[in-house]
Amino acid sequence: MDILVARTDAEIEEACSRLSGAACLGCDTETSGLSAQYGKLYSVQFSDGKFNVLVPISEGVSLGRFADLLANADVIKIFHNAKFDLEFLRAHGVETTNVFDTMIAEKVLTRGANQSASLAETLYRYFAVDLDKSQRAKFTRTWNGLWTDELVNYALSDVVHLPRLMAEQNAWMEKLGMLGEFASQMQKIMAHEIHERHEN
Repeated sequence: MDILVARTDAEIEEACSRLSGAACLGCDTETSGLSAQYGKLYSVQFSDGKFNVLVPISEGVSLGRFADLLANADVIKIFHNAKFDLEFLRAHGVETTNVFDTMIAEKVLTRGANQSASLAETLYRYFAVDLDKSQRAKFTRTWNGLWTDELVNYALSDVVHLPRLMAEQNAWMEKLGMLGEFASQMQKIMAHEIHERHEN
């Protein structure tokens, strides 16, 4: 896996240059908890499916040009459970546009099938990828904020699959005539996001 932890100005410049040409980017965050109001944003991860970048905010690194990438309407940002990540990014002063939510897509596709839409189970169904989520327990409020190779690999292990997952889900939704329903669900999420941004 091609990985860059973007800590220095040069690394941030390299990462943004390499990612800015992508049509879509897998995105994710690591946080100290479930509430953006009380929790901390520890990192933001990006992947074009091959090149994977982690921005270690817990080490004092600013999002900088990555915020422009999230706001760029020409690039699709793929999240799993976008509402959660968008709340933390918004609390951090970051605007995110042109969002695809693989969790919503999976819920649309599996409605009535009684299947979990968690990322771990979704990736296993599509690609037989077995995600190890045990490292997640380290991201508490008492964590020292320093990114080890092990934690970096964990944080990037799912985001790398998001571009491929979106392509598969789009193909299935098109085949089954569900793209309209998905678009309407996404519209609700983005309308909520815009409303919250204007309220704050």
